[in-house]
Amino acid sequence: MSEPPPSNVVELSVSELAGALKRTIETTYDHVRVRGELGRVTIARSGHMYADIKDDKAVLNSVMWKGSVQRLPFKPEEGLEVVAEGRLSIYAGRSNYQLIADFMRPAGAGALMALLEERKKKLAAAGLFDDRHKKPLPFLPRTVGVVTSPTGAVIRDILHRIRERFPVRVILWPALVQGDRAAAQIEAGIRGFNAMPESDRPDVLIVGRGGGSIEDLWPFNEENVVRSAFESAIPLISAVGHETDTTLIDFVSDARAPTPTGAAEIAVPVRADLMMAIDERAQSLTRALSRRVRHDADRLRASRLPRLETLIAQKRQSLDYLDAGLRGGLSGAIKSKHIELARTGSRLRTDPLSKDARDARRRLLDTAKRARPALERLIDTRKQRLSAGANLLEALSYQATLARGFAVVRDAKDTILRSSKAISAGDHLSITLHDGTVGANVAESDAGPARRTEVAAPKPKAPSTAPAKPAKEPPQGDLF
Repeated sequence: MSEPPPSNVVELSVSELAGALKRTIETTYDHVRVRGELGRVTIARSGHMYADIKDDKAVLNSVMWKGSVQRLPFKPEEGLEVVAEGRLSIYAGRSNYQLIADFMRPAGAGALMALLEERKKKLAAAGLFDDRHKKPLPFLPRTVGVVTSPTGAVIRDILHRIRERFPVRVILWPALVQGDRAAAQIEAGIRGFNAMPESDRPDVLIVGRGGGSIEDLWPFNEENVVRSAFESAIPLISAVGHETDTTLIDFVSDARAPTPTGAAEIAVPVRADLMMAIDERAQSLTRALSRRVRHDADRLRASRLPRLETLIAQKRQSLDYLDAGLRGGLSGAIKSKHIELARTGSRLRTDPLSKDARDARRRLLDTAKRARPALERLIDTRKQRLSAGANLLEALSYQATLARGFAVVRDAKDTILRSSKAISAGDHLSITLHDGTVGANVAESDAGPARRTEVAAPKPKAPSTAPAKPAKEPPQGDLF
């Protein structure tokens, strides 16, 4: 194979060629302005941003170093149309060219409005704009915190208005309100006030700035500022721009003021109005107290006890009325009873009563005549029956039996003995005769007829003055 003919072209290494191209491009395109849509956007841990700027035909890789990223007045997002300024360079390690951007801004108000609307929808979907998260403002705060520029007219207007209405302590947290570092300082002010000790913490916050374009007010649309306002435990009043300007912080704040001066009016009441209201309340209270005192005095006078003469006079008058009524009632009742008695007496006659009395007397005499013989016959019959019973009782009486020589024997328990087998030697017996009772001790006892007893003297009967009683029935038992 034949060798190629010799050439006078200088032979370069890859790195030499890359370096030459880099110098050429950086010299030729040392300052360019490119407009396009952001594609891939990446913020590295180092803080550098890597993004693609594209249109419908080409893609340009871009790099923005950390210092430039921190100065951006907005947060770059995919799909946002931007205008970037910087210089072209070559990254030799990948053999591609890229834009080293020093500045970047949205491509006109339309792009910012589109980004604002998209961010608003996102935060609203997250619930940051719900009214249920709104906190009530204190009626009379002791301390007011203000996050704004220390050199602008906003803080002067707020201080002047608070001094006019109700002088209270005002704490200023200095912060930029425009530019690439404003959002971070505003967020730091809100979170810094909330991190203060409770004894020094403001009772209400005002975040504000004067009017401006959408680009000037853009820090108050950044998500970190909106979320810090939403997470604030201190009630927050937003006062950004003029009355027609609207930023996202207005939707999460607890109250929105059209101007910084209006924020001061919302934060504190008018001291003169309060003093006037207090005076009116004091006068009203004094009048009410006077009415109450007069009313209680009237009640006290009315509650005093009346004099004794007054009480007696009233009772006497009532008694007179009752007496007059009683007398009239009695007279009427007596007259009515007289009339009724006269009417009843006219209906009564003595003839029927006399005849009834004579008939009753005659019947009583007839009954008496018939009752005497019958009573005498009844008495005779009862006497005969009584005599017969007495004779029968005398015949059946055990005392008559005792009079014929029989006796009743009892043991020490006063039990009548019916058999000699129930008697043992040494027993004490009581023997009743017709004329008295004697005691006996049994010396010997057996089943045979031979027995010996020791008999004590009989007990004489006590004389009785009572009338003779019918003889008792003979006791049940053996008689001997």
